[in-house]
Amino acid sequence: MNIRNLIDELAEKHILTKEELVYIIKNINDEDRKYLSEKASCLRDKYYGKKVYLRALIEFTNICKNDCYYCGIRKSNKNADRYRLSLEQIMECADIGHELGYSTYVLQGGEDPYFTDDKIVEIIKSIKAKYPDCAITLSIGEKSYESYKKYYDAGADRYLLRHETANEEHYQKLHPSDLKLSNRIQCLRNLKEIGYQIGAGFMVHSPYQTPEILAEDLLFLKDLDPHMVGIGPFIPHHDTQFKDEPAGTVEETTLMLSLIRLLLPTCLLPATTALGTIDPIGREKGFDAGANVAMPNLSPTSSRKKYELYDNKICTGDEAAECRYCIEKRINLAGYELDMSRGDNVTWTRK
Repeated sequence: MNIRNLIDELAEKHILTKEELVYIIKNINDEDRKYLSEKASCLRDKYYGKKVYLRALIEFTNICKNDCYYCGIRKSNKNADRYRLSLEQIMECADIGHELGYSTYVLQGGEDPYFTDDKIVEIIKSIKAKYPDCAITLSIGEKSYESYKKYYDAGADRYLLRHETANEEHYQKLHPSDLKLSNRIQCLRNLKEIGYQIGAGFMVHSPYQTPEILAEDLLFLKDLDPHMVGIGPFIPHHDTQFKDEPAGTVEETTLMLSLIRLLLPTCLLPATTALGTIDPIGREKGFDAGANVAMPNLSPTSSRKKYELYDNKICTGDEAAECRYCIEKRINLAGYELDMSRGDNVTWTRK
């Protein structure tokens, strides 16, 4: 097999076999990486130009009923400093975000039983009543079809639920037995059926991951056809059983970003905070690999350090305005154009 030929085929047809994807992952060299990144960037530019869309991230609770083995806010971590934001605090974040020009709010949190459907609906309706033209993304885990429908009917537009891994055996190595991959996938399909812009994704170089598993993830994404894909390097947390595992690299992560861009040409693809954590210009390298979204933190500085999914997370001490203007400067210096609009997937219209 010839890697350049495979990249050309992927850029043209947007599909390869599992064996072909594994071959690329195992054998790609620096020159071919550059070629792949150029192909991915061209495809992104075809649909979105050089625009990078900003989403305002509000991490509103770090309390979680789950015990995922890799996560710093897992329920069994007794060292986690737990918090919840009130509706008033969330609205203060939204007000600051509006002043800074944001049009999308990402409400992210652990699976906290305190936040019932009624409370989530109240948050959504409160933000939409004050800022009717904004988009709301939820990232709050596995819920029933009925719950997802309530949030959508209240005005939520997008839902990010990383599938973590499409391989059953691998999923079981990363999660306790009460969490099932089949349920995770059903949640994603339910969300899509309801009408959300959906986001899936995975960690790169998580424990026990192989090139074959990565290829399965890529083909799962192709089949699911989400509107967004959130991937970032695995970074260990000191209070988990994976604390001594090696982190993922920029090279591994940007390779996945480029392959995803060629598989899903119109997807919205964040350059994640985790990518910026492992490399000072990691997010810029993500944009060069085909990404087109960034999510600066709008959470109160008093709670940011407490939302610690992994170690050494960047930007935990910066004020919201600092984050906003810092990332704008970085985007411009890297040759991209800041876009503060809703930045919907070009294929999506609300049902």
